Amino acid sequence: MKIALIGATGFIGSAILKEALARGHQVTALVGHPEKLAPAAKLTAIGTDVLDETRLAGQLEGHEAVISAFSGHAQDDVYGYYMQGIRAIIGATRRAGVARLLVVGGAGSLEAAPGLLVIDTPGFPSQWKGTAQGALDALNLLKQESALNWTMLSPSAMIAPGERTGKFRLGADQLLVNANGESAISVEDYAAAMMDELEKPAHARQRFTVGY
Repeated sequence: MKIALIGATGFIGSAILKEALARGHQVTALVGHPEKLAPAAKLTAIGTDVLDETRLAGQLEGHEAVISAFSGHAQDDVYGYYMQGIRAIIGATRRAGVARLLVVGGAGSLEAAPGLLVIDTPGFPSQWKGTAQGALDALNLLKQESALNWTMLSPSAMIAPGERTGKFRLGADQLLVNANGESAISVEDYAAAMMDELEKPAHARQRFTVGY
């Protein structure tokens, strides 16, 4: 499959890139610094500016799917930058005529309990508020989108480098926890779940989550 991956050098994006290439997909990596990507078979690295919707739309044309691992973590205004970017990505995907858009979401928008989002729980880390609020608002934007076949995948509360086990659970809008009350997923298994969804769509116009 010919995939456009936005944010391929980031924490989650790089794991998705590795998984996509391992599965034999043709990947166009759209990144701010393409020189950071090592050459690989079936990989094309292109410099982009996600805030330039017109330019981005041209770069997305001809792909079968777009995966957005875009984040604003390196910016002073994380929330503002992310919202500008995700709006441009949605608009560019639509303008490019790409039917499928898969988006990396956040755990903050999941329910910790009925009617209580993780982002609203006591002790939610303040440094992640901007990122979490952005992912929540992006989900609401996608829910209003009628032209695109979108999917958002939210990770568990803790996502970190680890092992690719291929063994995990999928959920809907509730935070997944194990028998010890822990909510975790390795970035490698997150990437596997994202690529599973790309290859065998099961959550059209939905958000879902992955965890152990």
